[in-house]
Amino acid sequence: MKSREANDMGNNFRIATEIGVDQASWGHSRWVSNPASTAAKQLTVLDAALAPGQAHSFHMHPSQEEVMYVVAGKVEQWIDREKRILGAGDPAFIPAGVVHATSSGGGEAHLLVIFSPRVGDGFEAVDVSAEAPWNGLRN
Repeated sequence: MKSREANDMGNNFRIATEIGVDQASWGHSRWVSNPASTAAKQLTVLDAALAPGQAHSFHMHPSQEEVMYVVAGKVEQWIDREKRILGAGDPAFIPAGVVHATSSGGGEAHLLVIFSPRVGDGFEAVDVSAEAPWNGLRN
């Protein structure tokens, strides 16, 4: 019997308490799966928490699709120029190259974010928040 390709990182199982936390101005995140943590070749998964009143700036992922799933709390989700309020259990699909932004809706919001295909060590983002019309949408 031929064995499957070995995971170079040896991290097929990941224990939540053992995953490092990355702090950001908007909250914090943990790599559920990316090349450095699991040797994933096709997708990146991020567990993120938006602090109350915080937001990700308007940005896009030029060559990656994204699924953002609200685990807990509420978010204001922009996809292009359309805004929706999403709550626990609601997903949003963002096609590659489409501008989007997320902000917490009052309290902390917990998100699971999936990117594919993987780019670099997980994902690449191009910030467009200073450009029109994105710089005036939240005002």
